[in-house]
Amino acid sequence: MKENYRIWLVAIALILTGSLAPASAAASPASLASEAPLVASDASKDVLFQESTITALMQGVFNGSMTFSELGKHGDFGIGTFEGLDGEMVELDGQFYQVKADGKVYPVNGSMETPFADVTFFEPDLKISINNSANQTELQKYLEAQIPSPNIFYAIRIDGTFDYVKTRSVPAQNPPYPTLTEAVAHQSVFEFHNQSGTIVGFWSPAYANGANVPGYHFHFLNENRTAGGHVLDFTIKNASVAIDYTPQFFMNLPADKDFLQEDLTGSKEEDLQKVESNPDKAK
Repeated sequence: MKENYRIWLVAIALILTGSLAPASAAASPASLASEAPLVASDASKDVLFQESTITALMQGVFNGSMTFSELGKHGDFGIGTFEGLDGEMVELDGQFYQVKADGKVYPVNGSMETPFADVTFFEPDLKISINNSANQTELQKYLEAQIPSPNIFYAIRIDGTFDYVKTRSVPAQNPPYPTLTEAVAHQSVFEFHNQSGTIVGFWSPAYANGANVPGYHFHFLNENRTAGGHVLDFTIKNASVAIDYTPQFFMNLPADKDFLQEDLTGSKEEDLQKVESNPDKAK
């Protein structure tokens, strides 16, 4: 196991009480009904654990820096990728899944490594029922109106039936590695209709730019765990949303030569948003 530089990047000691109860949305998709929030209880689990930085991934630092056996000690829910950018990672209920560029889902061996991942121990603080159709933009705006503050992290799980889901995965890259933007140019795109499954992801505050993806970052697995990927677009038919307030952020930095010598000052937010978003919506 490599020695790693560990830092506490952000440790926000917030007690999520009634003063931080979710605000009611002025406008929301039809038939969205919010249940009463729960108070965050176990502070030791209210941590978003992150391996490396999104800027390093953007710059092509794709060498694995943490095994999945080790990563699993820090959370049972999360997203990320694999050494060489070999597909999209989803962790759900403590089980890791690899969605490769062929669209298939593969089991993950504990000795495999990740160059970038976000995980947490998922314990929902807010549950929301969705009883009518809502597209990605509508749902995301509604959820932003429900969270108690834009200044902490949130883990988000969406279980249900989707009228439509569009995902992608990226083929494995070989050294010398390209940038993420160059790698994503060769992505495989998948479209699903009338699928039951789960969206797994996080919402990060704006100030996390450079360290993480500001705003939403979602991955998807279908109910049979046979297909999925990085979410580009979706429309929900009916679903349940669970949100875990995560006021602490722990970043583990790789100690390998590629990370330590990479120039991490050059990535731009617009490049990151282009890589993460649905290319068809930009047309």
